[in-house]
Amino acid sequence: MNVLAIDTSNYALGVSIINDKKVIGEYITNMKKNHSIRVMPAIQRLLEDCDLSPADIDKIVVAHGPGSYTGVRIGVTIAKTLAWTLKVPLVGVSSLEVLAADHLFFPGIICPLFDARRSQVYTGLYQFENGRLTSVLEDQLLLLPDLLNELKIRNESVLFAGNDVELHRERIIDVLGEKANFAPFTHQNPRPSVLARIGADQKGVTGDALHAFVPQYLRLAEAEAKWREARKNDE
Repeated sequence: MNVLAIDTSNYALGVSIINDKKVIGEYITNMKKNHSIRVMPAIQRLLEDCDLSPADIDKIVVAHGPGSYTGVRIGVTIAKTLAWTLKVPLVGVSSLEVLAADHLFFPGIICPLFDARRSQVYTGLYQFENGRLTSVLEDQLLLLPDLLNELKIRNESVLFAGNDVELHRERIIDVLGEKANFAPFTHQNPRPSVLARIGADQKGVTGDALHAFVPQYLRLAEAEAKWREARKNDE
């Protein structure tokens, strides 16, 4: 079974194809460039390099958020369109879970995070138990001080993962000291092959059910929030 994974939920763009337990191909970039004009050419190039056609894809897995509002929307829209056109199942996976799942051998808590500005972060807490990734704290939008206080109370070793971790490294160390660990920079990009692996065994949705598949933003886009507030004030 050929599984195509798509992740445009943050600055890093990643696409991958796996077949059973083999990574057939993987493409990752981490640049501030427009995903909307790059992701389809990336998928096409990957298929060509892997000697595959769209008809060879059996399942699509997408990172459905949280992350950049625009980035998440682009990835989900393209994944839904491809799944509908190819008549294959679509699986959505947490963008934070993808980051956490790449750290199998860390014995403590894994804390993936994306910066959400104004001292806020998208985050969740994960841990491997008997080789299986489990959620310790559900994905959510938190103030960084609240996250660090939660981790300080837990008093366990924590591995921070994600390209935005460097923005908060000093504050993390100030609060957690030696309990804070940081993934090497080579493991800060979410791996689309890991995304594919997570979604490969999940059932997914097909047909008309695809219309109900939506991104997991965890908060409204700023423009939508202002629009709703304006409507509320007019009522």
